[in-house]
Amino acid sequence: MPAYTPIIVPADLNNIIYPEIISEITRNDGGAIATQAIAIAIGEVKIYLARFDLVQLFGDPTPTMANPEGIAATFSDAFLTQLVKYTALWHLIQLANPNINYDSAKLLYDQAHNTLKNIGDDQLDPQWPLQDNSPNIVSFQFPKRHNGY
Repeated sequence: MPAYTPIIVPADLNNIIYPEIISEITRNDGGAIATQAIAIAIGEVKIYLARFDLVQLFGDPTPTMANPEGIAATFSDAFLTQLVKYTALWHLIQLANPNINYDSAKLLYDQAHNTLKNIGDDQLDPQWPLQDNSPNIVSFQFPKRHNGY
């Protein structure tokens, strides 16, 4: 099984923001700040997608004995990737926004979040893999009591 890699990496941001602007914001830190913005964005996007299989969509970076490098995502979707990019861009430019149209970036972030809210509220169905809720779920009812005085 391939090792875990995030749904996007810092180089993937180059198609929504110029690399020299990323370098200026991060002060050529080797990608650590951009990687952190991506991790925050992934966590934020996951909040809205609880009904979906998040391991298939995003993978799981947590190492286990069976898989010491984490679990890679098994599902790929360009639309989901774009939503994560817009969210990561927003978190990245909070540090500094040289030569960036802040209002445009805010609009992209707001549109991504409105879309995520609609997906989370089941108003949009992107046909992503859903969670399998069947294992280890026990349902029970208390018997109805008829107490009379």
